[in-house]
Amino acid sequence: MLPRAAYALSAWLLLSAGLTTSTLALDMRPTVSLELAKRMADACEAKATQEGWKLNIAVVDAGANLILFRRMPDAYLGSIDIALNKARSSARLPFPTRRLADIVYGQDGKGGRTPGLAHVDGLTAFPGGLPIKVGDTLVGAIGISGATGDQDEECAQAAIEAIADELK
Repeated sequence: MLPRAAYALSAWLLLSAGLTTSTLALDMRPTVSLELAKRMADACEAKATQEGWKLNIAVVDAGANLILFRRMPDAYLGSIDIALNKARSSARLPFPTRRLADIVYGQDGKGGRTPGLAHVDGLTAFPGGLPIKVGDTLVGAIGISGATGDQDEECAQAAIEAIADELK
């Protein structure tokens, strides 16, 4: 009976050690916290206020799950879903939504190489969504909507620059 109990105890200890190691590995993966998302939104809102833009701001994690959403006063209601979709698009396909627009529509109106992507639910193919990366690791994305695509993207970039030191 003693050997069977010893085997069971050994197995339990090995499994416990493996789970603890996995848990520690997950804890070490960089993430976008709510605090960082708030700082990003604050930076974007400051830029938008300075420029006179009324924006919707969405920050998602690497799985495209919403961390923070902020609607500035008088920002277009229709831009709420656009900001969310820009953020989710940049998390699902980890590059700027401007690049997705080039893939779908091409540059200078010459037609894109994959126009069918424009019909995929939730993908938004115009500027204003940027991935948030630590090195090559995607940790989240930000989507902005309410101004022109270029202005939305400028605000998203200002938000990422505001937390750049924490992304190292």
